[in-house]
Amino acid sequence: MPADMAALVADLAAESADLDRVLAGLDDAAWATPTPAAGWTVADQVVHLAHFDETATTSAVDPDRFRAEADALVAHGDDFTEVVALANRGRSPADLLAWLRTARAEYLRVFAALDPGTTLPWYGPPMSAASSVTARLMETWAHGQDVVDAVGATREPTARLRNIAHLGVATRGWSHRVHGEEPPSEPVRVELTAPDGPVWIWGPEDAADRVTGPALDFCQLVTQRRHRADLALTATGPVADHWLDVAQAFAGPPGPGRQPS
Repeated sequence: MPADMAALVADLAAESADLDRVLAGLDDAAWATPTPAAGWTVADQVVHLAHFDETATTSAVDPDRFRAEADALVAHGDDFTEVVALANRGRSPADLLAWLRTARAEYLRVFAALDPGTTLPWYGPPMSAASSVTARLMETWAHGQDVVDAVGATREPTARLRNIAHLGVATRGWSHRVHGEEPPSEPVRVELTAPDGPVWIWGPEDAADRVTGPALDFCQLVTQRRHRADLALTATGPVADHWLDVAQAFAGPPGPGRQPS
């Protein structure tokens, strides 16, 4: 079924507003708070989101420029995101929040007008416009988790998690490849309980391998914001079990994940 671009963009706008409310309530000192991402402060998390919002917009409006800038950045190696963070250290919280707001507003404006199937360059394989919006939603939610964990804020899980869960399922093959493994051919059935009660389902009903549990926990796992041992996910079968050990919904090298609490 074709992606509903308007719904995706609306979900991203809502997720952005939730994070903005947290950030706008912080004093300057809180922006220097270390987050669970080693070496990154709240400010670094915002830099990451704003910078890659801008580059995602560039991928849509000027693909050749994006490719040139992406090649230059990834030439730094696997830690190219650290290059972005370091280049923006010292900027004021007010400046960073304004940057994020401007970059996100422009991204939403540009992508709302795109066909969901439009192919765009990215760091690694190209992706569709709809996949880009889903990825930005995942990034916003995941880095937002780091921020709320750091400053002691809370947020309620919403049905927007379905987008992130879908990305987590769709990146199963990628999760194995990024760890140097051949993706298994066996299907996995995924049944996740949504925050408001319904069960979200992916995969064939007769699959021998299964993953079940809360959608929130699955999203925390595939974005590597919680250790598997701290989550209420059940894997049935060796293929499903190993997938949960390597799951990674984001681009780049294998992430370090989180330590168990």
